[in-house]
Amino acid sequence: MATQRIIDFLADRRIDGPCLVVDLNVVEENFNAFRHALPDSAIFYAVKANPAPEILKLLASLGSNFDCASVAEIKMALAAGATPARISYGNTIKKERDVAAAHALGVSLFAVDCVEEVEKIARAAPGARVFCRVLTNGEGAEWPLSRKFGCVPAMAIDVLTHARDLGLKSTGVSFHVGSQQTDTNAWDAAIADARFVFEALEKRGILLTLVNMGGGFPTRYLKDVPTAEAYGRAIFDSLKAHFGNRLPETIIEPGRGMVGDAGVIKAEVVLVSKKSDADENRWVYLDIGKFGGLAETMDEAIRYPIRTAHDGGAVAPCVLAGPTCDSADVLYEKTPYPLPLALTIGDEVLIEGTGAYTTTYSAVAFNGFEPLASYVI
Repeated sequence: MATQRIIDFLADRRIDGPCLVVDLNVVEENFNAFRHALPDSAIFYAVKANPAPEILKLLASLGSNFDCASVAEIKMALAAGATPARISYGNTIKKERDVAAAHALGVSLFAVDCVEEVEKIARAAPGARVFCRVLTNGEGAEWPLSRKFGCVPAMAIDVLTHARDLGLKSTGVSFHVGSQQTDTNAWDAAIADARFVFEALEKRGILLTLVNMGGGFPTRYLKDVPTAEAYGRAIFDSLKAHFGNRLPETIIEPGRGMVGDAGVIKAEVVLVSKKSDADENRWVYLDIGKFGGLAETMDEAIRYPIRTAHDGGAVAPCVLAGPTCDSADVLYEKTPYPLPLALTIGDEVLIEGTGAYTTTYSAVAFNGFEPLASYVI
């Protein structure tokens, strides 16, 4: 959210155009909260959430590991000070030459969700460790993940058996319960699925050791969310319930929960208008929209807190939109956003909770608008 450090930075710099400012102190606090909540789980920061070099360097110095989705992200993590042993290539969709490149850089832990991916890794990274991602339903998540990734648990058994047969080290199971997951019990069914796969493979002589419990840990937007400690208690209880005293090695992959509340976007009101004299809703156009970094407003899934200099005065519903010549660049219309009646052209607004999935979603000069500027303090 807007810490005093961020407010002071923006006041001193008077930056022209929209920009993101991330407070590293908040990132460090979040890392320590995860480490305290799940002390026996290795933290693999999801680099895709925000790959700013300053964030990666801080997390590397704190002992974080890194979940990477591409060779470029792997190189970023290495440049920040991580060793290859602290990196997971967690994307289940990889070109074979990218697997080879990651392997050449020393990465030895790869995600899979089908036998075809296993065969790529066996050819390009012989002897590597693999974990298989299983599907989850994503219920309770504000940004549910689709069926694009993962397979049913029964298939995971065959995938990991095939990996063993091709000389790979079948290491474990992964899942993701959906981004911005607000149900602390969402991990329970997935952990039960992991146990099912563990037991089936043990009968085949394959002893799995790892459960990658993915991300999903939320940040606060307009509603309160459970604490890291609450998630930690629920997840540990589920691990004990399904694995008993034979607890596996575990990984968590926080992204949004690590950096989301550390960042604030400063934006400007470009226009306030109506579509007719009888229109109940004003249209408020900002100098940032879906293509400038706010892609997660798609389907109005993520509703960011917005602060203005007029807060405390009378408010009325608004349709909020971006500045581009694309009709899809509307942020909130199905559920209009309450903003102060005094809000006018030229006013600056602060869009809070935007430290994750904003700069990386920012289009490259669509309509000539510059990509979202980023500052890390």
